[in-house]
Amino acid sequence: MDGKPVWAIGLMTGTALDGQIDIATLRTDGERIDRLGPYALSPYPAAVQALLTQAVAAARGWNFTGPEPAIFAEAEMALTRAQAEAVKAFMGLHGLSAADVAAVGFHGQTMLHRAPQPGRPGDTRQLGDGALMAEIVGVPVVFDFRTADVRAGGQGAPLAASYHAALLRRGGLGPEAAVLNLGGVANVTWWGGGDDLVAFDTGPANGPLNDWMKQHAAGEMDVDGAAARRGRVDEARLARLLDHPYLAAPYPKSLDRYDFTAAMADGLTLDDGAATLTAFTAAAVGRGLDLLPRRPDRLVLCGGGRRNPALVSALAERAGVTAVMAEDAGWRGDAVEAECFAFLAVRRLRGLPISFPTTTGVPEPMAGGRVAMP
Repeated sequence: MDGKPVWAIGLMTGTALDGQIDIATLRTDGERIDRLGPYALSPYPAAVQALLTQAVAAARGWNFTGPEPAIFAEAEMALTRAQAEAVKAFMGLHGLSAADVAAVGFHGQTMLHRAPQPGRPGDTRQLGDGALMAEIVGVPVVFDFRTADVRAGGQGAPLAASYHAALLRRGGLGPEAAVLNLGGVANVTWWGGGDDLVAFDTGPANGPLNDWMKQHAAGEMDVDGAAARRGRVDEARLARLLDHPYLAAPYPKSLDRYDFTAAMADGLTLDDGAATLTAFTAAAVGRGLDLLPRRPDRLVLCGGGRRNPALVSALAERAGVTAVMAEDAGWRGDAVEAECFAFLAVRRLRGLPISFPTTTGVPEPMAGGRVAMP
């Protein structure tokens, strides 16, 4: 593939299991963003969402030991068909033919992610059948983005750094600004210009807080940060949580969605638990910023967590940084992750690296993802 900009479609479903398929189009050469195209949030059928929730529960019991849970195959087919049909409907709605699209970047649904430890390699498992997606949609599909990185000794995450850098470059933002994605887990990207790129998971984001609300039958999430704003932070508990060795560990480093859980708030009231979990996410971000080559003054916020005003204000208070909404930087906050996988798909087609020693810890920059042809 030559270096001319092409259209690609990116798909993302996050570890927060919010029931949405993020679909975004991007025209890119894999290095710069030429144009942003349509995007949509497409809800899963309820039956697929329930199946994925069961599969994630089975994955935690499996923990990469022994044969995979049988539910994986069923969930993978259901997930792939649901996303493929959503892509076809999206293409039809926006007048895109298969000939218009160079690739679909299909992240799939993360079941389990285990970072490497001394003496123990990492592992990762995303559900998503690229060949089936390519057959249904009729477009080349790039999928399984993380496995090659992990097999090479990397963390397998985060992968968004090269796209975040392209966004920062496009917006004329340098090392005084970094990108913070608030999904199930929080990850930061810092770009110092040129090839100077750092990215890692700072700690939890929406995951534990969503689980806390569900455990208390208080909804799927802390809508508008209302519970956290009613509650009081248990400062003594927060101080203990901040002693977790992960927070002080040097990058590269990554987390599974369940490395930090709602159990951090056990014994607290609903509101005090929400306040404490929210404060911990923000304070953990602050610890992460302290590790960067230069501590940024501003964070451009992407991901669902940016919609939580309690979390946004906690970032100012506990991370000592100004939070800027993605939209205020001219970005599409709900679309960034899906755009990223469109961008990475084009990089894969061009043989460009998607992970680096200072992002995932691979020995040298490397391409990733497998390609399925229709």
